Amino acid sequence: MRQSLIEFIRNLKVFLRTKFKQYNSKLPYFITVLLALIIVVFCINTFIELTDTLKSEILATYDTQITDYILTYRNPSLTKYFVFVTNVGDLYGYLIVVGLASAVSYYFFKSWKYVAQTVLVLLVASISNVMLKRFIDRARPGIEHLVSVETLSYPSGHAMSAMAFYGFLIYLVTQFNLSKLAKSSIIAGLSFLILSIGISRIYLGVHYPSDIAGGFIAGFIWVVFCILIFNIIELFRRDPKT
Repeated sequence: MRQSLIEFIRNLKVFLRTKFKQYNSKLPYFITVLLALIIVVFCINTFIELTDTLKSEILATYDTQITDYILTYRNPSLTKYFVFVTNVGDLYGYLIVVGLASAVSYYFFKSWKYVAQTVLVLLVASISNVMLKRFIDRARPGIEHLVSVETLSYPSGHAMSAMAFYGFLIYLVTQFNLSKLAKSSIIAGLSFLILSIGISRIYLGVHYPSDIAGGFIAGFIWVVFCILIFNIIELFRRDPKT
């Protein structure tokens, strides 16, 4: 992504230079940020419009079929696993992961930048999830809940936060100087964790499958947007003309 962003800003500079003899060197970055905001607003608007399908009978049928299939696997051992996984995707789970990430950043990178960025991504996803829940106002499934819940259903906060938080960790892993085996192992583990957190919410009876899909999509939109903004800021700081 960074290389594509560098190329885009470079081309934008060339375009502005040919159209205007003099222009503010910060302008290409402001234009890029503005375009990123327009894209994310468009994506969110499209996401909200797609929620109209939540009332369709076809989606309700798929939700019921997928939920019934997953519930057939309920057993004490699997319940313990999914309760643990769902806790990993909750507040205390994130606090532990952030604590570990802080220790790694301090001892290996001597920088808090990555921790701050990761926490910011999580906060953005969590706040936007609360807003989306209130706007869409979908009730929880009317089946047995194996864990207590108090908020609304769509989109799943666990799925959205997991995709944003652990998805951003996946991005960071791709940027570090690690062996291919280490990168592949960590990425596979985090990807499995994201998927497990999503499935756990269906298994525990507190979300429809469409809640999880919506949460994953919304979380992906935010993590891509945050990565884009972080890269723009980094390139802006390194630009000798700014």
